[in-house]
Amino acid sequence: MTETTPPKDAAPLTGHALIQSQLKLIDNSPGVYRMLDDQGRVLYVGKARNLKKRVSNYANTQGHSGRILRMISETTSMMFLTTRTETEALLLEQNLIKQLKPKYNVLLRDDKSFPNIMLSKHHAFPQIKKHRGRKTEKGSYYGPFASAGAVNRTLNQLQKVFLLRNCSDSMYEGRTRPCLQYQIKRCAAPCVGLISQEDYGALVKDAEQFLQGRSTKVQETLAQEMQTASDAMEFERAAALRDRIHALTHVQSAQGINPRGVAEADVVAIHMDGGQACVQVFFIRAHQNWGNKDFYPKTGAGAETPEVLQAFLGQFYDSKTPPRQILLSDDIEDRELLAQALSEKAERKVEILIPQRGEKAELIAGALRNARESLARKMSETATQARLLTGLADAFGLEGPPQRIEVYDNSHIQGTNAVGGMIVAGADGFLKSQYRKFNIKGDDLTPGDDFGMMKEVLTRRFKRLLKEDPDRTSGHWPDLLLIDGGAGQVSAVAEIMEEYGVSDIAMVGVAKGEDRDAGKEEFYRTGARPFALRHNDPVLYFVQRLRDEAHRFAIGTHRAKRSKAVSATPLDDVPGVGASRKRALLSHFGSAKAVSRAGLSDLKAVDGISDALAETLYDFFHDKS
Repeated sequence: MTETTPPKDAAPLTGHALIQSQLKLIDNSPGVYRMLDDQGRVLYVGKARNLKKRVSNYANTQGHSGRILRMISETTSMMFLTTRTETEALLLEQNLIKQLKPKYNVLLRDDKSFPNIMLSKHHAFPQIKKHRGRKTEKGSYYGPFASAGAVNRTLNQLQKVFLLRNCSDSMYEGRTRPCLQYQIKRCAAPCVGLISQEDYGALVKDAEQFLQGRSTKVQETLAQEMQTASDAMEFERAAALRDRIHALTHVQSAQGINPRGVAEADVVAIHMDGGQACVQVFFIRAHQNWGNKDFYPKTGAGAETPEVLQAFLGQFYDSKTPPRQILLSDDIEDRELLAQALSEKAERKVEILIPQRGEKAELIAGALRNARESLARKMSETATQARLLTGLADAFGLEGPPQRIEVYDNSHIQGTNAVGGMIVAGADGFLKSQYRKFNIKGDDLTPGDDFGMMKEVLTRRFKRLLKEDPDRTSGHWPDLLLIDGGAGQVSAVAEIMEEYGVSDIAMVGVAKGEDRDAGKEEFYRTGARPFALRHNDPVLYFVQRLRDEAHRFAIGTHRAKRSKAVSATPLDDVPGVGASRKRALLSHFGSAKAVSRAGLSDLKAVDGISDALAETLYDFFHDKS
């Protein structure tokens, strides 16, 4: 891979002339090109099978859309990276787009990982649970599911059908009697020996068959077992099996579409209207519908449907394993090339199809209908949001509707486990991927000092912004700060903003009014008297929603920190003791206190604890200094 940049002494050309001058710097190799403006910001990233041929198209003054002409007119320099193959160029292009977020490229805004169902394989009695992220734990993974809610609903029903445990290994080891899950018939209670390993293994096998799409065979087996139990007059067992069959039927009906001819595919449909796009993705696995999710990519200042869909696919599968088939509502330019790249990534064949008839076409039609309806709702919500932002600007005397609002709140209990929360909202509603939490670190803070906590949070926030984006070009600088609090909090934050030279950002304190009733909020601004909005003002409701979301996020973060602190033990501070060794020690001795009192020979007797680590543990709890 080689990189080419224009010589530093090149004439200050722009637009078509600049692009024409670059042609002598490149050859017919495949590669990636970047177009930059006069500030050095990347306007567009593209890939080409033949760099010289592709770039020469931009040098022509005719035949371009308005979007491309605007992009060309803003271009003052270009950069080139040559690659060995066009596939390599395609992968590099998507990586650069996700990293640089150019103005004229299509951008996928929501790119979180999707949850899976996992059956652990390191334990004699496997656990079934939800899993998100890298698949490092030993076990069988089934997914992806469209959302955590889809996984939770499926897990809930699977527990009724297959009675598999969902408790952690440490909780399993510590049980002396069945838990509530057994009482409500969602677990076979292997922890206390109420089911043999062989019978539990049969349940695990049935669950795997269901998750692999062989649910009919599972139902037939359960029906046969129910009939056998009934013939033997074991009516209680027959009733339990009947309930499991009903639960299994409920899972299948809740999944809606269950295509017989499509075993594994992502169904991807796009609908565009008024320069906005909605891409709907249905996940079909094991002949079952495991949910759907809608995406609203930025359309790069007016890209057409094929370009939007192709860019979406490239970025969507950049960090995800593609299925065996991808069914599209519209064709894309580099379909075969993308299929080749995804096949190399998955290390098996991946097909990209545009179905015209049959069951696959029906799946596309359903996804397309969802995309059309979702975009209509989104556009309606966006119009409402725009009116609210305009009303907010009028109410608070802003120069224009804010594009990015940051709302801050703190949460603690008498100063302990203190955290700060920041939520972000804009024209598209809440931007949850940009929420941030702050663990309050100030050792000199008085417990419960809300002013000091808010100062620390804002100090860290603006320090980072000034370091990472001093020119304010990334779009991560707020237009408006909403602070939970009154005059004191506003004064504390104003000091920080003055110190860091960012006093040009509007800031408003939101304080509960008389009797702390919602609807009686008072608003505080530096150098102005407090004021209130009409009780039925839509802008007031909007501000309340923003404040309540910040409060919810801060409290949730605080609770997570508190729960982690409750489960912490002195073993967490011992070098070399990770999660598995901690679990082994607690299982062997029963408690961290018992570990601290154990003798060296007892510590060496624990599975997984080496002689050297046993000595480290013993010395940690028996300081010889």
